[in-house]
Amino acid sequence: MSHNTEESGHGHSIAAWTTVIVVIVAFSIGTFFFFLENAPAVYASAALALAGVVAGYVLKKMGYGVGGQHTKSH
Repeated sequence: MSHNTEESGHGHSIAAWTTVIVVIVAFSIGTFFFFLENAPAVYASAALALAGVVAGYVLKKMGYGVGGQHTKSH
């Protein structure tokens, strides 16, 4: 059996964790307001989810992604 000891770094970065946390919170809020039939809040939570993806992209470009200049793997 082959043993790969090299860390692939799948999402272990500030950019990845920020994206995941913001999107999970946004979908949780959106689900709650969906059941309360509050459409504006559902749309606001969808916008928050998109903002989380944009924030992750921006953080990656700033060097906080996997292999970036501000990470341990760099």
